[in-house]
Amino acid sequence: MNEPLDNLYFNWLCAKVIQLENSTPSLKYDRLLRELHSTEYVWLIPGDDDRSEDGVELRWHFLQETGLGDDLSWEHLPCSAFEMLLAFSKRAEFATDVPYIEWFWEFIGNLGLKDFNDAADGWSRVPEILYIFIWRQYDYCGNGGICPVSSSTRDQTEVDVWYQFCDYLVDQNRLP
Repeated sequence: MNEPLDNLYFNWLCAKVIQLENSTPSLKYDRLLRELHSTEYVWLIPGDDDRSEDGVELRWHFLQETGLGDDLSWEHLPCSAFEMLLAFSKRAEFATDVPYIEWFWEFIGNLGLKDFNDAADGWSRVPEILYIFIWRQYDYCGNGGICPVSSSTRDQTEVDVWYQFCDYLVDQNRLP
């Protein structure tokens, strides 16, 4: 992707998840969102390829919404963790009527990333947290992933993200 288009796209993604403009570093997440955007989402379980495709599809929505045309020459680039989480949050909204922005930040919190605002220390842990999520190194109940459950009858590392989310809804008593 060319640099100016990538910056426009990144800002467009950020605008989807940031509720208020705030210049206070302790309330901004630019650094975290950049880290998510520069981290490739790798799917390992059949079904999660759909999560990747949903993330890449955001690029088409960006081009349509901004009127920048139909050039998807960068469509072949891998899906980022940011794209996957945003697209998945939108699917979660559709399934539950909970606004996607709330799902996005809940997933960020479940990953243990909510405290990594622009003023935070300990940034050396962020790549490790993302590694655990991306490479499914979380535990049997999904702790370390985006949809941890209190107990499970199946290993969440072997369940595609959509079904992890379904288990999460049941566990949290949040069925629509």
